[in-house]
Amino acid sequence: MKLPLPMLLLLFAICLPSAGAYAAGQALPGDSVYQLDARLTDQDGRPLAWRDLRGRPRVVSMFYSHCHLMCPLIIESGKGLQKSLSEDEYRKLGVAMISLDPLRDDSAALTAVAQNHRVKMEHWLFLTPVQADVRAIAGILDIRYRPLEDGSINHTSAWLLLDAEGRIVARSEVTGIQPDPRFLSQVKELLATHRPTPVQLP
Repeated sequence: MKLPLPMLLLLFAICLPSAGAYAAGQALPGDSVYQLDARLTDQDGRPLAWRDLRGRPRVVSMFYSHCHLMCPLIIESGKGLQKSLSEDEYRKLGVAMISLDPLRDDSAALTAVAQNHRVKMEHWLFLTPVQADVRAIAGILDIRYRPLEDGSINHTSAWLLLDAEGRIVARSEVTGIQPDPRFLSQVKELLATHRPTPVQLP
């Protein structure tokens, strides 16, 4: 039986995967940080794989909730970066804060940090890796850290810009309410070329 052309086109469209599904099934680039097999939990208690962050450009940093010096500055600098974006750029960029202290940074602690800093959570993730994966994530992001006897953690204060496939595009170790101008320019340049997929994490 010969189907009319409109029906054939409809069946063809139904059988094709969506752009988001196709992208999710593609192999990661060899230089993607998401090649690392790591497990995390977000501020809502939702379990995630590290590679689940794939799909949109992100700025990523590492912190811990009991830090009262540099980590608050890192979070505020992330907020400052967002405020410097246009509405369209703001919608495209994800922000991920990854804990260096899984033993204390449970979902409640992550939520408290976000609330204390009045973070607009629609594009932020506060994430705690399982203990065994902290060093691997820190290593792939080149974040150096050292736990101290008093419970504090010495660590690199840095933001990294990742493209949608998890390739490191830029890095800044300038933290403060006003964003690093060079890093901001690199973020804007990447966002200008990104086309959002239908389904993606915050």
